[in-house]
Amino acid sequence: MMMDDPLTVGPEPGSKLVGRAQGMYASADLKELGLLMVLNYYFTEGKYNGSTLSILGRNSAFTPVREMPVVGGTGIFRFARGYAQAKTHSVDFKRGNAVCGV
Repeated sequence: MMMDDPLTVGPEPGSKLVGRAQGMYASADLKELGLLMVLNYYFTEGKYNGSTLSILGRNSAFTPVREMPVVGGTGIFRFARGYAQAKTHSVDFKRGNAVCGV
């Protein structure tokens, strides 16, 4: 699945847009919902404007808090390394939407 989702300050629908979450994810586990994430956070506001933060790794979607490796970035995030913690705030299975925070 390809994605180009809003990147906002908070999980609320009216939260300020600060960029885009762009990339792809695919099911990569036969027993649970484990996703392979290839993701760039592309920032469009303030001092981060034009910078990206790149994440590549496993997302065990039903784990309350999961870690994924930060493998690099551009602009202010050049040579970034570390990890991102993701948490699901809400899921709408009927519409196929999820709101996650990092």
